[in-house]
This record gives sequence, structure tokens and C-alpha cells, in this order.
Amino acid sequence: MRLRLKVQPKARREGITGLTPDPDGTALKLAVGAPPEDGKANAAVIALLADELGVAKSVVSVVSGATDRRKLVEIRGDETRLRAALDALLQRVERN
Repeated sequence: MRLRLKVQPKARREGITGLTPDPDGTALKLAVGAPPEDGKANAAVIALLADELGVAKSVVSVVSGATDRRKLVEIRGDETRLRAALDALLQRVERN
């Protein structure tokens, strides 16, 4: 499964903050406390997504946008389980 993200590094609060329009569709908006240097923000994005979706960090990877706020990530695993976890995550985000 691939997800489009818009990442805010050096944020005071970490978490998934909602959905945002993207030139290629809709992106999941994330805030991480790590600075955008030496891959720290990317590592924080991977850790946050893995935690929120209940998967290992090793199955999440940044496919494109490693040095950009707009990223494309890939999450490997059972498509049905990942889709259910993503749906639950999006419902939590919409309620907040």
C-alpha cells in the first residue's frame, strides 16, 4: 500500500493532524518533532506511521520525497489488514 504524506518537521506536537489537498490527490498530514536533517524526520515519519497502523517499522519505507515535505511511503503487508488499520486511523483523524 502506498500513501501520500505532507510532513511538518520540528513540530511541537507529533501526530497525524488530518488530510490535506495535494497536487496528486489527497495527502495524510503528519507532524513530527525531528528536524529535517540527516534523515531524522524520515525516521520519525516511519516510526509514527508504524505505530499508528500497528506494523513494524521495517515494513514502512519512503519511496519518494526523502528531502521534501511531500512524501510517498510504501507499507508492505496484508492489504486487507492495512486497509482496515488505515480506515480506523482516518476515522480517528476525522473525529478530532
